[in-house]
Amino acid sequence: MTDHQEGPFNRRRTDNNQPPLIDAFNARNASVIILATLACIFFIDWAQSVLLPLIVAVFISYALDPLLSPFDKINIPRPISAAAIVTLLLAIMVSASIPLQREAIAMLDKVPVAVSKFQRSSASGPPKEANIIEKAQEAAKKIEDSTSEKKVRTPGVTSVRIVEKPFNVQEFLMGGASAALVMVSQSLSALLLVYFLLAVGKLYRRKIIRISGPSFERMRKATHIMDDFHHQVRRFLFVMLLSSVFVGGLTWLAFWFLDVEQAGLWGVLAGVASGIPYLGPILIFFGTGMAAFLQFGTLDMAFIVAGTSLAITSVQGNVLTPWLTSHLSSLNPVAIFVGLLFWGWIWGPVGLIIATPLLMVIKSLCDHVANLRPLGEFLGK
Repeated sequence: MTDHQEGPFNRRRTDNNQPPLIDAFNARNASVIILATLACIFFIDWAQSVLLPLIVAVFISYALDPLLSPFDKINIPRPISAAAIVTLLLAIMVSASIPLQREAIAMLDKVPVAVSKFQRSSASGPPKEANIIEKAQEAAKKIEDSTSEKKVRTPGVTSVRIVEKPFNVQEFLMGGASAALVMVSQSLSALLLVYFLLAVGKLYRRKIIRISGPSFERMRKATHIMDDFHHQVRRFLFVMLLSSVFVGGLTWLAFWFLDVEQAGLWGVLAGVASGIPYLGPILIFFGTGMAAFLQFGTLDMAFIVAGTSLAITSVQGNVLTPWLTSHLSSLNPVAIFVGLLFWGWIWGPVGLIIATPLLMVIKSLCDHVANLRPLGEFLGK
């Protein structure tokens, strides 16, 4: 096809100083990208039992890695120092689980009491007039009752009665036991993987730099990328760990001073929820307010307790975390919120907790890959 026979979507400017007149939209490449994205989402959901412990273990090892620096300075072997840190972490978890379990059971025992209290208060209140929907439902029930009374049994036709299947306690216990077994196995797998990642240290960093060769320039660039990525991600996760400890400990002390029941459990929940931007502090605010209202029976104490939790999370979110992460690349609020929606949909509550670190990893990688820098710019502030 000659130049004067070319179609309007294939014509280009020949001037070297001007961009192409029309960039044809390649629908085939777009379709491949969409199908690859859908396949990736399906794979992430399908491989949850493998990917979730792996990613959680990598993040925990990055967060705990700064704790091994004093051991490295005195030349203690990494397997020994990693075993000490993991053993200490496991001992803290086991020792804290016993009182926390008691407080959780005590909190769950209050739920039926709270429900009955609300039912009594609503029943003792003045009767309210039924709305349009309730009146329509009542009229439909009367019509159904009147037609059922007029039905005549046809001879020779056997009436059918639907019998609901009774609640099977054994099936419920077996289902709960299997879910608990899967959770315990995944937790142990993640804990063992944390130990191995801490024990090998910089082994995989050296391997990635080695395979990036053979030229010295490429190895030097890979070293710079890995050092910056390691610093960014490790610093971010360590700051998250410090922020969770700060929020959990201060919440426990404040609630203990206010004589709030299950103060230790609320401290742990507040510390974990502090890792979920926006949603976590809101849930703790309403949860602590309702618990305080049920315990003290006054709105004043409910607002004081809920306001205390909100003040602590506000200090952590607006002062402590920005100060500790001032030299790190930051994410914009829209990207964080969309990430929370996506990873919470894929992996549930654990996905909400690891959504922000995952976005931080993606942002750090995109900043060092030329073809992915537009995505990094889209995620950043």
